[in-house]
Amino acid sequence: MSDILERLAEVVESRKAGDPESSYVARLFARGEDAILKKIGEEATETVLAAKDGDRLRIVGETADLWFHCLIMLASYGLRPADVLAELRRREGISGVDEKAARADDLRAQSERKRK
Repeated sequence: MSDILERLAEVVESRKAGDPESSYVARLFARGEDAILKKIGEEATETVLAAKDGDRLRIVGETADLWFHCLIMLASYGLRPADVLAELRRREGISGVDEKAARADDLRAQSERKRK
């Protein structure tokens, strides 16, 4: 699975500085961060609506759109699919409740360090 994500990330990288008139990816990058993030919100909403309708084919298609736009967002921050996959590997086998509590503890510690 990570192979296709890496290949798509390469496509995004190769197109982000391209001609906005001929490349959808370049057009999003030219419009800036807000346009990229807005598109993710739109795709996430479409994915949820497809799931609510129970349309399996549409769920897959909308999820593919969402993932693609997430790759664009990652690229805008200099991140790759491997970064997300590494985080998923780190979380593997950890209870969701425990993982969320650890994140809350980390945020509290960061907040305390900032106050000092």
